[in-house]
Amino acid sequence: MPNVTTSLTASRLTRAVRWTRLLLHIASGLIQSAIYPHVGQRTQRRMAQKWSARLLSILGVRVRHQGILPVAGTQRVMLAANHVSWLDVYSIISVCPARFVAKSEIRGWPLFGWLSNNVGTLFIERTKRRDTARINDHIAEALNNGDCVAIFPEGGTSDGTVLHHFHASLLQPAVSVSAMLHPVAIRYTDMAGNISKAAAYFRISLLESVRQVLSQPHIDVELVFTEAIDSHGKNRRELARSAEHAIASALSLPLPHKPSGKPSDPPDEQP
Repeated sequence: MPNVTTSLTASRLTRAVRWTRLLLHIASGLIQSAIYPHVGQRTQRRMAQKWSARLLSILGVRVRHQGILPVAGTQRVMLAANHVSWLDVYSIISVCPARFVAKSEIRGWPLFGWLSNNVGTLFIERTKRRDTARINDHIAEALNNGDCVAIFPEGGTSDGTVLHHFHASLLQPAVSVSAMLHPVAIRYTDMAGNISKAAAYFRISLLESVRQVLSQPHIDVELVFTEAIDSHGKNRRELARSAEHAIASALSLPLPHKPSGKPSDPPDEQP
């Protein structure tokens, strides 16, 4: 398992400048999100990619990616990634524009919730088991329309040092429409290449997490796009286990164990 270290702290002036730039960028995002539903798919992807890349730059987050990026619109594409931070979404979009499945509580987040709602995020009611069928219909429709759809099958976040069991329920649309599933391994590191917990959105509030990110000199995030999995002839549980293995291998983490006494396919929680 990779080493874990604590990052240095950015200066007070750096934090103040970042806060100012962040608020201005969010304001521009609110304006763009009002336009977003009224432009074509290609323009939407460019807008989301550019805005996300700029956000990460302001926050001092540097993105590197490995592997072959899927090309949206050329085939039905679904992403399944491990989940560490709210930064995961923007990191992926900055290199591979995608629509994300998120828990309905995200709608209530200050500013970010409104932005998410206006840019095509698919919200699931995690407390309602039957809502999975509804959201799966929307995912399948989005895939058939040429959108790349991304999910976090762990159903929650970690601090980046472990991998949790992958729930399979939201992978059913990949099976239904014969999509290519691309597992994406996400890792946050410091300047020495060791795992950094600074970006982890784990047992803290969103505001606390933003403050924590802004306090770092910089954060590196590595996205590893592992070999795509053809869903044809597979079921959703096979896809979940294959994605688990691929991501665990890419992150050099042990495979998770399914919690005992739990349903095999509980409603997936997508922070």
